[in-house]
Amino acid sequence: MPNIENLQKYKHVHFIGIGGVSMSGIAEILHQWGVTITGSDANESAITSKLISNGIKVFIGHKAENIEGADVVVYTAAVSKDNVEMVQAKAKGIPTIERADFLGEITKCYKDTITIAGTHGKSTTTSMVSLCFLEALKDPSIQVGAVLPEICGNYMVGKSEYFIIEACEYVESFLKFAPKAEIILNIDNDHLDYFKNFENIKNAFVKYVKLLPDDGLLVVCGDDRNCLDLPQYTKAKALTYGITNKNTDFFAVNISFDDNGFAEFDVYYHEEFYDRIKLSVPGMHNVLNSLGCIALCNEYGISKQDIKNALLKFKGAARRFEFKGYANGAQVFDDYGHHPTEIIASAKALMSKKFNESWVVFQPHTYSRTKSLLTDFAKALLNFDHIIVLDIYAARETNRFGVSSEDLVNELNKFNKKALYIPDFEECTKYLQENIQKDDIVLTLGAGTVTQIGPMLIDICQN
Repeated sequence: MPNIENLQKYKHVHFIGIGGVSMSGIAEILHQWGVTITGSDANESAITSKLISNGIKVFIGHKAENIEGADVVVYTAAVSKDNVEMVQAKAKGIPTIERADFLGEITKCYKDTITIAGTHGKSTTTSMVSLCFLEALKDPSIQVGAVLPEICGNYMVGKSEYFIIEACEYVESFLKFAPKAEIILNIDNDHLDYFKNFENIKNAFVKYVKLLPDDGLLVVCGDDRNCLDLPQYTKAKALTYGITNKNTDFFAVNISFDDNGFAEFDVYYHEEFYDRIKLSVPGMHNVLNSLGCIALCNEYGISKQDIKNALLKFKGAARRFEFKGYANGAQVFDDYGHHPTEIIASAKALMSKKFNESWVVFQPHTYSRTKSLLTDFAKALLNFDHIIVLDIYAARETNRFGVSSEDLVNELNKFNKKALYIPDFEECTKYLQENIQKDDIVLTLGAGTVTQIGPMLIDICQN
């Protein structure tokens, strides 16, 4: 069992924004440990319903009286300082702790916290590692940034010393954790609204690696030269993996794809045949993700058979090239990709499938990212036959960057690629209904509300 001594001072914890993916997981862990939990969120959701069904008191809407009885208030970075519950906590002298800091305290309760970081692929790889540990009956606690069907949610509370979590680099929140093992998948240009430049991103990962104890484990992608620089910053054991770089501890060869785009490949470990692995998620990027998972799980003594079984059973986390259904005989998929590198990976995964023509409905995520990577977004989207662009999803920002989705459409036109700007969801859905054909593939892409388009399209085509 985890040692929760350092958290026993908290008898009643209140969460502002409890419906968030990470916040709900933290709340559930503490609830299982016997802490009194309350929380508030602006909107009802499947997550808030699940929390309520598990016996946690959730208020919909923010009110000063919601924090009554709490001896600490946990909040997300998205919560403003003038939130009525934050103001009330300050007035009553109740301490407030940001989510990442509080999660960091929880990681210290476990002897073996395994963190998965990188600009892309964190949720998928965290899910893969989690399923391998579950297959091996290691009873881990899990927190992942997406819904994982196998655990009926985004978190699980186990009774072992293992805590497997997704570690996000945004605002350097992963520096709050106490990892025993780390997987670093890649380091790319993202979150420039915070980091300003790539050098600052790289330095954040250097600091992250330095958190490892000497008897810890670092697993890095050998196909990413920025990752390969990292082992020098720790005395922990380091393992590498790759596809293009064969000078790694684990590498894949003889890679083939079936009609669904699912890979089968031979894994070599220290240049000796390890096993043949089959995946049930598409794309070459998932071969790479699985190699990181295999490297870590092998080091943790999980058998080849358990690893093989778990990876074959894994059909993807929610919103990671997730199949939604059929519309006019076309397959409809939904993906969280909101960075040019992720869009290229999704396009390659799509190309490994059999289809007629491809359609992408892309919703840019944040003004700062759209502005700084406008040309890269356009180049990434060139991989699709038909392109529809929705309005930019603002998330935490206001448009002080003077950028719009029409700028992206104009950028695509410079490459002689026709793209349509259709901001209205119903109009977009109707256009798709009238134009997609049997055996086409439709991919909705982005980290915002674009996920609504697929179900709307399937519904309209069935009625």
